[in-house]
Amino acid sequence: MVRRGRVFSGARPTGRQHLGNYLGAIQNYVKLQDEFQCVYCIVDLHALTTLEDTHLLRGNVHEMALDWLAAGMRPEETIVFVQSHVREVTELHALLSMVTPMGWLMRAPTFKEKVRLHPENVNYGLLGYPVLMTADIILYKADTVPVGEDQLPHLELAREIVRRFHSFFGETFPEPKARLTEIPRVMGLDGVQKMSKSLNNHIELALSPQEVREKVRTAVTDPARMRRKDPGHPEVCNVFSLHRFFNAARVPEIDSACRTAGIGCVDCKNMLADGINEAFAEFRERRADLAARPDYVQDVLADGANRARTIAAATIAEVKEKMGLL
Repeated sequence: MVRRGRVFSGARPTGRQHLGNYLGAIQNYVKLQDEFQCVYCIVDLHALTTLEDTHLLRGNVHEMALDWLAAGMRPEETIVFVQSHVREVTELHALLSMVTPMGWLMRAPTFKEKVRLHPENVNYGLLGYPVLMTADIILYKADTVPVGEDQLPHLELAREIVRRFHSFFGETFPEPKARLTEIPRVMGLDGVQKMSKSLNNHIELALSPQEVREKVRTAVTDPARMRRKDPGHPEVCNVFSLHRFFNAARVPEIDSACRTAGIGCVDCKNMLADGINEAFAEFRERRADLAARPDYVQDVLADGANRARTIAAATIAEVKEKMGLL
């Protein structure tokens, strides 16, 4: 297949990835490799904006890289690297900040949300987050960014920054466009909030089959179903909602059996655990092999950074020339 364009996407290093990460982003990253030249970045500089658990940062980067590679990223063709390992991104961030109006940043949804979550640490990193995000994308001349509809305002701000730069210095970058993707809202085991490591309501991809079973066993199901013989209401059960990802062919059967009390919540959970374990059996094997070769993972990230730096150096040279710095 002839590939078209270059995709960029990045994710903050949160350590071992969970089902929400996989369903919402990682599986899409893997599929996009068949259509685009892909640049995937572990954005450790972005993680510094909240200054939480920075002592875990290196370990989290390694664990995320393990999960990405085990899930099917192909580093021989896809650039996989760590944001801070390409210093040109901070240089472009500074240069873009000279043309980005303060008002744009203060109105950004990301800034408002971060201020709400971290009122004790409202720093420039939070305010300038969209500028660094824009630098991440356009430094590699990426023309496509996979996003869900809720992220479109963030990408539009990046497009505005690019247009403003062009108005001063001429056409330099592709104006990044959205590749709209369906990003399912994967609820956590509590059935109330989105699956999140910080809320400890998640299932990590790398768990053993028994650990998956134990995690699923704790999941909240239909709150109105008190006894095994009571009919269930799968439309309000979070465990049932996960079957569409891991037991798609059996969803009608499970739906009917739940509503008629043909199965209980324990049965439903066991079927979900079986589905998850089957779906990630090969992933676990690949991850275990990669984890036994830590030097390989570091070599992948180093090679990715070198390839990214080649693109970045050329971009920075072009930007500086147009801005009158060379």
